[in-house]
Amino acid sequence: MGVRLMVVDDHRLLAEALASALKLRGHRVLAAAAPASGAADLVISRAPEVCLLGTAAPAEAGAFDPVVKIKRERPQVAVVVLGPVPSPRGIAAAFAAGASGYVRHDERIEGVERAIMKARAGEAAVAPQLLQGAFGELLNPAAQPDDEGARLLRMLTPREVEVLVRVADGEDTRLIAAGMGIAPSTARTHVQRVLMKLGVGSRLEAAALAARTGLLDRAGPVGGGS
Repeated sequence: MGVRLMVVDDHRLLAEALASALKLRGHRVLAAAAPASGAADLVISRAPEVCLLGTAAPAEAGAFDPVVKIKRERPQVAVVVLGPVPSPRGIAAAFAAGASGYVRHDERIEGVERAIMKARAGEAAVAPQLLQGAFGELLNPAAQPDDEGARLLRMLTPREVEVLVRVADGEDTRLIAAGMGIAPSTARTHVQRVLMKLGVGSRLEAAALAARTGLLDRAGPVGGGS
């Protein structure tokens, strides 16, 4: 018995081609395309057994908001996300939103149909190779670029960043104070706070750390003081 379903994707050609292929296999396709912004409302109004919901960016925030809305208004509708190869985070986000499955845009029609049938039966529908890839990435994560500079930069106030840049430029306390229009004692206090926050014991170490982590490049030019 065919499934009463919808194919909803903002790429009309993809949606219509998939809908046509599913019709030929005996399924009742209610709609073939809709912009992402109106996908949830369309599905809610038609209430199919299964919805194939396309997404172009599963890693983006809010990508699965339509799934949440559909499941809140029509919990009986099984939603299978149709998208690019996802990260483990993307698969997890889809299921956390209430999806019953995830299939790739380039999946063969037989694989799409299997996902539809599993979703209608209340089973999780994810191709084994997708799960294998996700688990592989979780077990062997790709090395992330060193972003220590950004982390250190967030620890410092704008005034302390300016002090650090001046320290790295070789300015002593007197020059820092003059350049920033503050008292030497205040400049000295700022320097000590910078050293403490960076976890170093000298101005030379602070300058070296800032250069090594790219913090100076992120900081930009110093201001004229206030």
